[in-house]
Amino acid sequence: MDPKTLDDLARRLADAVPPAIRGFQEDLQKNLRAGLQAAFARLDLVPREEFDVQTELLARTRERLEALEERVAELERRVLDQPSQ
Repeated sequence: MDPKTLDDLARRLADAVPPAIRGFQEDLQKNLRAGLQAAFARLDLVPREEFDVQTELLARTRERLEALEERVAELERRVLDQPSQ
């Protein structure tokens, strides 16, 4: 994940802290950033571009599978329609 995005998210979370404990804001922001980074790392996320590539690949594979299923069904019909010898 983009470090700038993590910094922004940590800053916004730290800004939401009540004013009475704002003195700890810098430490809190660093800890929030570290926690968010660890949480996102455990999620095993993929970039959007990679997701889109895999989605397209899956769609093409599905189309190919459907075409092959139709072809097998046609070949099975031909075999079953042949007269027995």
